[in-house]
Amino acid sequence: MTGQNMMRVKPILPEFPDRTVCITEYKVCKGVMSDEAGRINGNAINSAIKDVSEAGGGTVVIPEGIWASSPIELKSNVRLYLNKQAVLKFTKNKEDYPLIITNYEGQQCIRTVSPIHGENLTNIAIAGDGLIDGSGDLWRPVKGFKVTERQWKALLGKSDKVLKTKESEVWFPSETAYEGNNRNIQGNTENILKEAADFYDFYRPVMVSLKHCSKVLLEGVTFLNSPAWNIHPFFCDNLTVRDIKVRNPYYAQNGDGIDVESCDTVEICDSVFETGDDAICLKSGKNAEARTFEGPCQNVYIHDCVVNEGHGGFVIGSEMSRGVKNVYVENCTFRGTDVGVRIKSALGRGGVVENITVRNVNMINILGEAVIMTMGYVLNLLDKNETIAGQNEEDIPYFRDILIDKVTCTGCKVGIKLEPLSDRPDTISNITVKNSTFVAACDNIIAGKNINVE
Repeated sequence: MTGQNMMRVKPILPEFPDRTVCITEYKVCKGVMSDEAGRINGNAINSAIKDVSEAGGGTVVIPEGIWASSPIELKSNVRLYLNKQAVLKFTKNKEDYPLIITNYEGQQCIRTVSPIHGENLTNIAIAGDGLIDGSGDLWRPVKGFKVTERQWKALLGKSDKVLKTKESEVWFPSETAYEGNNRNIQGNTENILKEAADFYDFYRPVMVSLKHCSKVLLEGVTFLNSPAWNIHPFFCDNLTVRDIKVRNPYYAQNGDGIDVESCDTVEICDSVFETGDDAICLKSGKNAEARTFEGPCQNVYIHDCVVNEGHGGFVIGSEMSRGVKNVYVENCTFRGTDVGVRIKSALGRGGVVENITVRNVNMINILGEAVIMTMGYVLNLLDKNETIAGQNEEDIPYFRDILIDKVTCTGCKVGIKLEPLSDRPDTISNITVKNSTFVAACDNIIAGKNINVE
């Protein structure tokens, strides 16, 4: 089925009644950045969303201006609309960010509530011409080797909490985040949550968390400066993402652009990403825990997007244990990313990535591989020459039926690299590359087995 038109999916768009409410109809505080202003405006926005939803749906407008806000909970049949020059900037304090048990990086874990969140909703949208700022600089640690000396000195002027590791010095924005890292309290009971509560900002959230939602639209808005991942749709269907901008500084730890996890019928188009980690990423859970219930990420159409910076332009994994299939990527440009197309997994993940087409993609100044498919992402099995003898078959991941067509890369370290598990070359199979050009620094432009070059 690789490359057939059926993979160019068009999700069902949400529809909203002709009802509009502006947040200025409630008590608000414009142009003031403080915790108190954040709570006032957060209460106003949440009240407007609740009232519109209970009235049958419509649009909640955030007008021009700077609006501090505490976390916002979306409701069914409501479009949150940011007018031009509207800036929604989230404040950060312990009272507004309680700890919860949620899903992150493929497994259940402790995080704080997300600045924008919704669960089990239908017909929702975040749209307009405004800007959403997650104040991620107040949450994120920073690794010293990712910033300049001048930037590092500026960080030390804000906080003196620095952890020395073998890899680098790591700066923390607060004492509670630093101590939280040292303690790393984990669990899923009420007592554990109480024990971890004082270190809330160690458990930094994704900025936009959408769980089990249907008919979702993200359009026009600029999303930036997220505490962790920027946008995380989880088990959603009929998801449309178009004409958005997603930005994080390059040093933003876990600053992914969009992580589409176990979603069905997705279109991402006409958008620009500049991120501190993977830009456009598909996921479906991690390891045996994820495989206890079905939920592949499937029927995804990504087109006409630009990635200016990031670890990977288009990425699958490494959390892919429930499977990723029926994906079509075309007419995109990746510029200055660490890797262009990255499909990654490891022993223990299990699951299958299959029926993937990447067509008509231009890449410029890629630092590493233009295309890499690797099974050694986490455990470095390939470097250690370890084997998978005695492992359960369900723990072995597979990549298969992948087409790379009309891809041009004008500068990279390696054109294409395939790294199956060391004693199972069949874990990566039926890979076809055709009509493509790679200008690579090394002589071995294509490395790997089970690859058909036309």
